[in-house]
Amino acid sequence: MKMVFLALGSNLGDRLANLQRAREMLTPFAKGNIGSAPVYETDPFDCPADSPAFLNTVLSFETQLSPEELLTETQAIESELGRVAKENRDTNAPRPIDIDILLFGGSVLATSNLTIPHPRLHERLFVLHPLRELAPTLTPPTHANPVSILLEICESPELTPLLHREDW
Repeated sequence: MKMVFLALGSNLGDRLANLQRAREMLTPFAKGNIGSAPVYETDPFDCPADSPAFLNTVLSFETQLSPEELLTETQAIESELGRVAKENRDTNAPRPIDIDILLFGGSVLATSNLTIPHPRLHERLFVLHPLRELAPTLTPPTHANPVSILLEICESPELTPLLHREDW
């Protein structure tokens, strides 16, 4: 059983409903409760011009799936919720849902399909703000500092995410 942290983002359609539906669809893979950080609204970062604002959050739960199995399931959820297949998509294009595996226990993994911890976790305010809500003292295995310090020292040019909703 491993504790996993997933980043969720949506900037097309009913953004909050997309996040809620993704969380619901992840429930069968969680052993016990799913931890849900507050939802933040963020300006699109490194996206095409005129991209709508995102809602972003982080979920945590324990799972018996392997990292590769979890990736397969998250990609299936993205597809079911309307995201274009990975081979045909611009990773920064607007999308109804995006699910990234941030951390998978203490695992460090680098394959052609998956890198854990997420390689840009420490560079993204829209990930660090909600992650801090769930695990401020957690130190990712490839970093020397806990999440709360990573947020303090993050030098991203992004605008600070705005709290959108605590209870969702």
